[in-house]
Amino acid sequence: MATQLFDLTGKTALVTGASRGIGEAIAKLFGEQGAHVIVSSRKIDDCNRVAEEIKAAGGSAEGFACHVGNMEDITNTFSHIRSAHGKLDILVNNAATNPYFGHVLDTDLGAYNKTVDVNIRGYFFMSIEAGKLMRESGGGSIVNTASVNGLHPGPGQGIYSITKAAVINMTKTFARECAPFGIRCNAILPGLTKTKFAGALFSQDEFYQEAIKTIPMGRHAEPQEMAGTVLYLASSASSYTNGECIVVDGGMYA
Repeated sequence: MATQLFDLTGKTALVTGASRGIGEAIAKLFGEQGAHVIVSSRKIDDCNRVAEEIKAAGGSAEGFACHVGNMEDITNTFSHIRSAHGKLDILVNNAATNPYFGHVLDTDLGAYNKTVDVNIRGYFFMSIEAGKLMRESGGGSIVNTASVNGLHPGPGQGIYSITKAAVINMTKTFARECAPFGIRCNAILPGLTKTKFAGALFSQDEFYQEAIKTIPMGRHAEPQEMAGTVLYLASSASSYTNGECIVVDGGMYA
């Protein structure tokens, strides 16, 4: 049920990487708050499952497949949004990839390209296309899922950590340059969160133990714990429009 503070009724929101984990939790929470949610990930069946669950709970949603590492998919996604909805109020850049766990010296070109294409280029051009739509309609909100690894590189996660550092700076850039158009851009920095995406960390005790000992509360987070913060940043309750951004370090509290 929508609350007065976080009511998203009438808003159109695109959430990438929304077929599971943090993205799914965000999409479902947005649906509860009245937004029409465009559930996006690479596979349309997964998108449709989440969209149907949002609708079954009384919300409004649709699935739309988009691989953010593919420029043609990005173009097609925003062509659809423009023709079907005419606007976009909220973009959550949550899709990401981390195909390689291991020593940074053993990173191959394929893993490097895949990680950069999705985590940097994808976020960048998704934000550009969303920002153009938001500028036309007088404003909007972009929220990026970065990572605590963007501040402190994770063990065995060299290139992933590098891309998440880029997302943090990208967020600051878009916040400053898009503020005159009423577009806010903020980021969350999740710590160790129990998702399929982070499965390698949970299945390799050495990596897990090294990660968990850096967390003050000594536990990992669940996806739902990230969704509420994204809702705050996406809603009008977060009214920073002066070119500054909020970077929320979830790793400190998980």
